[in-house]
Amino acid sequence: MTHASDGPTTLSPARIRFALLALAMGGFGIGATEFVAMGLLPEMAADLLPGLAATSTDAANAAAGWIISAYALGVVVGAPTIAAAAARWPRKRLLLVLLAAFSIGTLASALLPTFELVVAARFAAALPHGAYFGIASLVAAGLMGPGKRARGVALVLSGLTISNVVGVPLITWLGQQAGWRVAYVAVAAIFVATFIAVAAAVPWQAGDPSATIVRELRVFTRVQAWFALAIGAIGFGGLFAVYSYVAPLATEVTGLPASFVPVVLVVFGLGMTIGNLVGGRLADWSVRRSMYLFFATLAGSLVLTALTAWHPLGLGAGVFLVGASAAALSPTIQARLMDIARDSQSIAAALNHSALNIGNSLGAIVGGMVIAAGLGYVAPVWVGLLFTVAGSALAVATFSLDRVRRRRGIPMPSVTGAIGAVGD
Repeated sequence: MTHASDGPTTLSPARIRFALLALAMGGFGIGATEFVAMGLLPEMAADLLPGLAATSTDAANAAAGWIISAYALGVVVGAPTIAAAAARWPRKRLLLVLLAAFSIGTLASALLPTFELVVAARFAAALPHGAYFGIASLVAAGLMGPGKRARGVALVLSGLTISNVVGVPLITWLGQQAGWRVAYVAVAAIFVATFIAVAAAVPWQAGDPSATIVRELRVFTRVQAWFALAIGAIGFGGLFAVYSYVAPLATEVTGLPASFVPVVLVVFGLGMTIGNLVGGRLADWSVRRSMYLFFATLAGSLVLTALTAWHPLGLGAGVFLVGASAAALSPTIQARLMDIARDSQSIAAALNHSALNIGNSLGAIVGGMVIAAGLGYVAPVWVGLLFTVAGSALAVATFSLDRVRRRRGIPMPSVTGAIGAVGD
């Protein structure tokens, strides 16, 4: 049996590509299970909250946002818990267990009858999310070789972003035609296919035999780790305040028919796919400069969306740029966390997704609040801008702290040398 510890030099290029594709398939399934609810939110609200929907469509859509928030909260809980507890596990075995859990949780989401049970199922289905991306990113980085860490992370995340181009729009269309429950059955089938692909393609890779829960959790003792988590949690609220309510934004503000919602999701996904790949490459060049650039672009994109969403071209340009700039931040923030974490790599790789999904939850909740208050479907975009500005301020603060430490002669940690010292 070929072991990942043998390194990419002992694996054929075709085998490496096959393994990376299998890992990205997991991201494809995760993108589908997480984001399909955003395109099908009106249908889910009407089916699961019929009494409220009969009284007020806006109130039902806002309440249904808890389906999105429950998934995000599940990621927040599951990522550090599973990553810390299972750091010693062989990585391929852990990936397979996580994919099995995804399959079961997503199928339960499709079959359970009431709103409350579906919310609970979405929470349970999200528990493996962060740990999968974290472990898959470590495996991909090992397969890619030295100096390409952020690009390895981006390749795994590319499955998620490509899902937003192809999978989410197609499954949204399927849900509109056959019912949202059928859409989630299709997502569960994707996870089953991914389980088979990972079992066949990903080489065996041992866990960290010296890892302990205490050592992994040590990352929480570092101030800069909390800064990085806050940047992801607050900064990404900007994306999810828009994305959570993009379907009613398109239909109620832009005036597009519901059949065009999948097209809007394709545009969003194209932006995310391009931004993710650009972000991975630029993060290998400079984490600090990349983070500043992408936050500035995200802020400008949100302003553009808020001011032009009434027109189809304005909405399209806005959501494309919002998706691109936000997705570019993800590998950048993950690279920052992995630098800061030092020997707590398993949990650091997963914590990025906890942080981003706190942003998911915050964006969905606060966006729902302003909609329920009667401020309209453009109001969440302005909320997103506030989140983005706050995330930018945190980025400035964390890198300023790096400069202070350098002046005092405190060593700056660098995990692999792929990016260089923190603060580059």
